[in-house]
Amino acid sequence: MMRYFKWGIARLILEPDVCPDIVPMWIEGNEQIMHESRSWPRFVPRVNKRCGIWFGENVAGGGGGGGTAGGAGRYTVFDELRRKWRELVEDDERKEGRSFAMGVLSDGLKYGQEAVELREECTRQVRRAVLAVRRKRGLPDEDPKEGLVETWRLEGGGGKREGKMEDGSWVKEA
Repeated sequence: MMRYFKWGIARLILEPDVCPDIVPMWIEGNEQIMHESRSWPRFVPRVNKRCGIWFGENVAGGGGGGGTAGGAGRYTVFDELRRKWRELVEDDERKEGRSFAMGVLSDGLKYGQEAVELREECTRQVRRAVLAVRRKRGLPDEDPKEGLVETWRLEGGGGKREGKMEDGSWVKEA
């Protein structure tokens, strides 16, 4: 089961001047090596366990910065999301009468409905790319609601932030 993706991933994609490469990957078996419920010595990985990592194709392209992120004329959904983000930033800077340093966001860019929806769509697109790698691995599709933050609020941990949740998942904040 894969949780929803947090907005930090969207910020890493939307905010830089050049679109980064986005290579989706599926990691399987890491819970066998470093499960959240392991006991002392907690910091030592468990040996003789199997773990696999599968990589997809770069879904954002070459990151060349000139026009399309996809390189060689390939236009991706991330190009459109980044264009919309730049428009939001420019509008916000005009309203505020100043430019923002990289990584600094106004309240409008943090909490405004359009900005929030844009970050949510970006994380959904990244998650879809990861699920495509999962599917190539031969695993069945998961319940679509698993990727929604609302699902985790309702079914997750009943207000708990870390540990074993009511739905059986394990959460450890990084």
